[in-house]
Amino acid sequence: MTKILLLSDTHSHIDDAILKYVKQADEVWHAGDIGSLMVTDSLQKLKPLRAVFGNIDNHVIQKEFPLHNRFMCEDVDVYMTHIGGYPPKYNVNTRDIIKQNPPKLFICGHSHILKVMMDKKLGVLHMNPGACGKHGFHQMRTMLRFEIHDADIKNLEVIELGKR
Repeated sequence: MTKILLLSDTHSHIDDAILKYVKQADEVWHAGDIGSLMVTDSLQKLKPLRAVFGNIDNHVIQKEFPLHNRFMCEDVDVYMTHIGGYPPKYNVNTRDIIKQNPPKLFICGHSHILKVMMDKKLGVLHMNPGACGKHGFHQMRTMLRFEIHDADIKNLEVIELGKR
């Protein structure tokens, strides 16, 4: 079993509220708009990190992290990118990839809107953790945590970090 903390849109912000949950996870996944390598350095000091760069991330972050990250976590095929749309309205950069080779879990950020939904037609679970940074139009800072056990994704929790 792997305990995952999923976050996005930190926009250079990291604090003890976030790090408290990082310490409880086995892995941290960041779905883009990192803002500063200080954020990912802080995360990597505590736990293994998988991340993608977002539209606000500079060339330094883009050299460190990919635009798209497709990987296996236990028996779950994961596809993570920053701007990806959501079922069934995937964006032009992800639509063909998802339709031709659907992952079990599709993760993106960007919207600052927490959303978890199933694409029943393709069998893809979509997660967007909202935004845990303090920059943007969101009111509540949010993250997601869940567990992967073999091919099962379970015990999904929304973490609210308070008003931005």
